[in-house]
Amino acid sequence: MKSCGVIVEYNPFHNGHRYHIQQARLKSGADVVIAVMSGNFLQRGEPALLDKWARAEMALAAGVDIVVELPVYSSVQAADYFAEGGIALLHALQCDSFCFGSENGKEKDFQQVAKWLIDEKEAFDLAFQMVKNSGSSYAAQVEALLKEVYPTLSLNLSEPNNALGLSYAKANLAYPKPMEMYTIKREKAGYHETTIQDLEFASATAIRKSLIKKESTVESVMPASSLELVNQEKFVSWENYWQLLRYQIMVSTVDDLQQIYQMNEGIEFRLKEKVKEAETFTEFIGLVKNKRYTWTRIQRLCIYILLQLKKTDVEASVEELKAIRVLGFTEQGRSYLKAKKTKIELPIVTNLNAANKNFFDLDIRAGFIYQLGNPHILPQDYRRKPIYQIKS
Repeated sequence: MKSCGVIVEYNPFHNGHRYHIQQARLKSGADVVIAVMSGNFLQRGEPALLDKWARAEMALAAGVDIVVELPVYSSVQAADYFAEGGIALLHALQCDSFCFGSENGKEKDFQQVAKWLIDEKEAFDLAFQMVKNSGSSYAAQVEALLKEVYPTLSLNLSEPNNALGLSYAKANLAYPKPMEMYTIKREKAGYHETTIQDLEFASATAIRKSLIKKESTVESVMPASSLELVNQEKFVSWENYWQLLRYQIMVSTVDDLQQIYQMNEGIEFRLKEKVKEAETFTEFIGLVKNKRYTWTRIQRLCIYILLQLKKTDVEASVEELKAIRVLGFTEQGRSYLKAKKTKIELPIVTNLNAANKNFFDLDIRAGFIYQLGNPHILPQDYRRKPIYQIKS
């Protein structure tokens, strides 16, 4: 059985995601599409609008065959670490290929730049050390340096999907036998668009806003199966966790905060100062952010504080993937896992128990805290079985 992987968040699942799955299957000739999906906290440092179970069910109903969870120590990360976590899971699952969306560029463009970055890593790192204190964000510094040292660069790395695609390509090339790589062009709706402007495709940001406002325009840009699973009562945003975060920052000493993952350059003092002034989470981020610390970077840091993810916790976890957590599958997906069972070296976990819970300590913690944001959210890990989607 031929397989193709996608690394996703589905926040929530919409027509663009369905198109991605269809094209991934078509381009790769895959029998099975495997989605590595972020759990309840996402790459840009946000809680998911709906929990991982609802989003997994949406994916399975619209064409995905297997959904596995990207652990929280990988899901709430900058592009390189996020990509490494997703690619590691696809390799562990014996995937033949993977497919991602991009704003421009073809497979060979991503492959060539990724190979150059790997081959010239020492030279690039040295050059980066010379400019990294320029005051601009990490992403902006990398893009500017790449344009300077790689004269034939054709990718627009200021576009988020392109930047992430390059990270996927680099992570994949680190393996002795890389997966085949495919990319599809993002259609019509731009990543940062905040309103629904097309009758078929819209950005996830615009869809979330429309769902929260209960606007009917969302009906044309989401599969009917996704709309059926949308439950307004279970929506969450950062504001649902603002008082929990505020409490954590206020009662923590500066020394406590310095133990949190990615807490550096004295940002802990700024957090302690501004948390007293802000009334809402959005106001707080606006007060803390500056040219060096972007909105997204601060949001990620806030997730680490909310979940109390220490440097030692995350650094120990990212070194080695220990198990695979399955959130759901179709009959085709279950057949794939059964056929590959002897080749997949990591434990495949479908139900948490005393024997395997240590593999997922941080995710279990994240699930409990996510549940605190809304009393309607069901328990996230214990007593939850994978979703079995029967195709009609």
